[in-house]
Amino acid sequence: MTPHPATLGVILAGGSARRMGGGDKPLLTLGGRTLLASVERRLTPQCAGIILNANDDPSRFSGVRLPVVPDSVAGRPGPLAGVLTALEWAAAHRPEVEWVISVPGDTPFIPSDLVSRLHTRREADRKPMACAASGPREHYTVGLWPVALRHDLRHALTIEGLRRVGDWMKARGLATASWPTEPFDPFFNINSPEDLMVARGLVEHEAAR
Repeated sequence: MTPHPATLGVILAGGSARRMGGGDKPLLTLGGRTLLASVERRLTPQCAGIILNANDDPSRFSGVRLPVVPDSVAGRPGPLAGVLTALEWAAAHRPEVEWVISVPGDTPFIPSDLVSRLHTRREADRKPMACAASGPREHYTVGLWPVALRHDLRHALTIEGLRRVGDWMKARGLATASWPTEPFDPFFNINSPEDLMVARGLVEHEAAR
């Protein structure tokens, strides 16, 4: 049993992967498994359940055991729509869960203490949300969100036209938990073929230790 409040995980897989030549980045392979499987494997022990947020034809994820949930807001307004979708899904299908953790589907090295540390940080700072940071960089899409703010977020997206994740989080109250970047950044995300080569090198280095 996890020491923190029950938390639903959502893996965000809504990007177009232009720098990778198109397609679904989470389905790229790394160390014998897909990026999506790597994220799921690390997130599962920390969560009360996991869903996958992805638009278009869900059959491309037919081999995935997770519920595939498309954006609940039309027009592809970005990662905030994926977060909103997860908050609304949790309210409808897991009403006992009051928190959602979001993680991009191209971050295969997320830490095993991600959810617990974000909860600890937001409680210590008395903020309604928390995000991860590594070095000087904040990773807003690696965030902890209260289901209770879903109506506020829907209004921001559909009425105010807000798109910047960090702007909405900071306006409502944001705590930040930081991780070291050595021996590697746990929030390293794969945006290009070069990034994938670096990630494969990291996996090989870890396997050889």
